Amino acid sequence: MKMAVAGAIIALVSGTGASADTNPKKIEGPDECAECHRDEATVWRSTHHFTTFRKMPRSKQAKKISRKMKIKRIKSESLCLNCHFTNQTKGKKTEPIAGISCELCHSEGKDWIKVHAEFSGNKKKELESKAQARARWQKSEKLGLIRPSALYKLAKNCYSCHVVPQEKLVNVGGHPAGSKFELVSWSQGEVRHNVWYTKGEENKKATPARKRMMFLVGAIVEYETAIRAVGKATKKKKYAVKMAKRAAKARKKLRAIAKALPKVEELKKIVALSKKAKLKLNNDKVLTRVADKIAVEAVALVTRYDGKRFAKLDAMIPKPNKYKGKPAK
Repeated sequence: MKMAVAGAIIALVSGTGASADTNPKKIEGPDECAECHRDEATVWRSTHHFTTFRKMPRSKQAKKISRKMKIKRIKSESLCLNCHFTNQTKGKKTEPIAGISCELCHSEGKDWIKVHAEFSGNKKKELESKAQARARWQKSEKLGLIRPSALYKLAKNCYSCHVVPQEKLVNVGGHPAGSKFELVSWSQGEVRHNVWYTKGEENKKATPARKRMMFLVGAIVEYETAIRAVGKATKKKKYAVKMAKRAAKARKKLRAIAKALPKVEELKKIVALSKKAKLKLNNDKVLTRVADKIAVEAVALVTRYDGKRFAKLDAMIPKPNKYKGKPAK
């Protein structure tokens, strides 16, 4: 990969663009998405991502954490807002408008939503040619839209919150250091909203090839995110210990995956890089450098493979009884 391309990827994945860093000035809001994606919005409203808007501030755990963190109003403090809510700026005022919604996964819509929604100037989708559609998607992606095919970017957004990015929140506030998040089991559970191409008639399961890629990319991103967190830790307390354990567990999983797929060069490089990632305090520069290089390999892997030849991973992938909640339909 040319240095300029690698540099661009590193700039993308080193922290900007993840859901925890969403720019509220560019948020359009879930109602804008629901104008066309009504069925997806219906699924969303049955999930914890939706109900967190009202339920989370009222929970005993949230109130206990907020007291320890000296937060008076949960919906007005950035530590809570960044991961638990969709925030929008109107004029000089920024406030939460929904729970965890579309743009926290697919990126803020201000720059791309009109291009994405308007069928190349045609009033109906049926009037848009295939060439026009391809050009529209390409333009939307350049403007920031994260489509399902951009699996690495989607995974980054998930892990940016499910691996808690705040040492103080854990050590002082008592917040869990992260969820027991795994990309297949969570994405195929209650949040699954694969209904667009069936016009809402069926919420399609991911194909075996797609699940393999989810499992693989999820493992890489979990490790990358965890070692970044270890690098940011300043004290040998709960946060650093939990993140180091998470990183060690993810590294073990990656080595098992690499053993099952010995011909995947990107995995070989990631495993080799993991040997340089010493999980200790005051090692931020090294861990960040390793994480950046792992990110480059992850993007290359997603670009090169589609999972069809990765059947050896099937035995490792969580089965439906391990999915987080039940999907609608």
